Amino acid sequence: MTQPPQPPPNDPPQGGFGAPQDPPPGGFGAPQDPPPGGFGAPTPPPADPFGKQPATPPPPAPGGYGTPPPPAPGGYGTPPPAGPPQQQPGYGYPQGQPPQPGYGFPQTPPQGQPQQGYGFPQGQPPQQGYGYPTAPMQQPYQPQQPGGNGPKKFSTQAQIIVAAAVAVVLIVGAGVWFVSSGGDDKKKDEAVSSAGTTGENKGGSGSGGIGGGGKEKAPADTKSHVGFQLPQPKVTDVTTVVGSWLTDKAYVKTGANEIVGYDPAKGTKLWSIPLDGQLCAASRHMSKDFKTAIVFEEAKRSAANKYPSCNQVGALDLNTGKLMWNKSITASTGGDRPVRFDEVTLSGSTVAAGGTEGGAAFDLNTGAERWKPKVSTDGCYDKGYGGGEALAVVRKCGTYDDPQLIIQALNPTSGAPLSSYKMPTGVDYASIVSTKPLVVAADVGDTAGDGSGISDFFSIDPASGKLLTRIAADGEKYAASCRATKVESCQHLAVGNNRIYVPTEEHEGTGEYGNTNEIVSFDLTTGKPTSDRADAGDRYSMFPVRMDGGNLIAYKEPPYDKGGQIVSIDGATFKQTVLMDNPGDESVRDAETSFSSDYAEYIYGSGKLFISETMVSKPRESSLNDKEYLVVSFSTN
Repeated sequence: MTQPPQPPPNDPPQGGFGAPQDPPPGGFGAPQDPPPGGFGAPTPPPADPFGKQPATPPPPAPGGYGTPPPPAPGGYGTPPPAGPPQQQPGYGYPQGQPPQPGYGFPQTPPQGQPQQGYGFPQGQPPQQGYGYPTAPMQQPYQPQQPGGNGPKKFSTQAQIIVAAAVAVVLIVGAGVWFVSSGGDDKKKDEAVSSAGTTGENKGGSGSGGIGGGGKEKAPADTKSHVGFQLPQPKVTDVTTVVGSWLTDKAYVKTGANEIVGYDPAKGTKLWSIPLDGQLCAASRHMSKDFKTAIVFEEAKRSAANKYPSCNQVGALDLNTGKLMWNKSITASTGGDRPVRFDEVTLSGSTVAAGGTEGGAAFDLNTGAERWKPKVSTDGCYDKGYGGGEALAVVRKCGTYDDPQLIIQALNPTSGAPLSSYKMPTGVDYASIVSTKPLVVAADVGDTAGDGSGISDFFSIDPASGKLLTRIAADGEKYAASCRATKVESCQHLAVGNNRIYVPTEEHEGTGEYGNTNEIVSFDLTTGKPTSDRADAGDRYSMFPVRMDGGNLIAYKEPPYDKGGQIVSIDGATFKQTVLMDNPGDESVRDAETSFSSDYAEYIYGSGKLFISETMVSKPRESSLNDKEYLVVSFSTN
């Protein structure tokens, strides 16, 4: 995948109050490292935009460029063979024979043997199909078939004992259910995701406390139609347009030096908030009353001032279309020069902005300062924050050549650390995937090898700062990604039900040609892969968009002759329900697939899907006749 053009830094790097300096970042949202492999089947040549028939490419010749190697015996999706029962049951499964280790998952070493390095253990190549978990998954219990003398009949006394035991179990179970369901009326304040749904990282009730509670329901007709299409703004240079939100009144999208609210159904402009300069960063979270935070440049770009400083922090009311406040801030002992920020997030009523000059926080409603960058005797500074239901920070210490990263859960009002976890040696950057539960991603020792920024996930207890588990996520097996220098930038994954959901890399499907993939999950307490597995289907590939209660919302990227889909995956059964099936017409399909999923924003809510760019640039001469979109939307309403 060709990396998009890199914008120059927003301003020259500053010597940050004794803090080490990162390399000057590019424009907000641009990858700072090689782009991830993504969902990478080669894209067929574009069809004639004026044609009425799909341009059906011939199937590639066997062994052609980009053709995946044939799978090993027992290839992708082959179920594990049954075996004789064993004495010890596997983790969380009925007794039976555990299958052979599956391709693409970390293996649990035998007792008494040390763990391997950051990747996967060395040993024999996997035997089972792609995407199967390798934790000891047992075969379901199979009742005895009639034969021989048949099952023995219970005596009358035994029947009485069994009946009494069953009655006790039912009574106790009902009592547990009654107690567990009694606290639903006392709900804590929750941050709202950009899709306008609450509790994005929470699981629902469902089977065994997993799944259920989702708000998104399948419509009577899942066939969608085009809602609206917005052209890219005309710009003369690379321009950041990161940031999109969906409220109950508007779809809001960043433009060139402005934030615009649109009618979610028609795409007509409802309001516009002009900004002093280009947007640098935008929070992906909203408050329950649809307020959010941004960082933007202090002035518009000009020949005399080509890269104004990103020092303006502001708060937006997305329902009324108002910039509630904006301000700059100086460091405690850094003179009167405003601090430059690279990213911003929101947790409760706290706006937290971070960068290489340190972090600061403000009251969402008033703009009052809660804390500001300060000189640290140990050379530490707040690199960036993760928001949502809680607040956490990546704190960077040490030198540029020998950094030490510390993950802290914070009191969002005072900024006081609640706990601290020191990341392993060899971690230069870390990204906060979720704050509740607290999950961090990192490329340990640059071992991912694919530019994804992820070799391992770290599940941390926010109360004690202790590591609960570390999950190896081989870059060749999984397709989630994080921008290395951005703390809250991870995409194509979701956290809920005490699990992290990730897509596998694409691999050869069952058809004559065309790739596919799966979504799988890991337990955040044990680190073991679960039995969750959702198949994208032949020639589709899929990735998580967000949680919906205890269910998972996922987008399916289409093949060359179909439209994309939105599906809801039940958190308990992992059964897929199609919520939206987009048109396969050539012109519509071309618009939908004109976005790179690695650099676009996907928002789905209430039967509407919005896909938007995060960066636009001056059109190339070769593409003057091609339509380039800022936003395309689909609706089943």
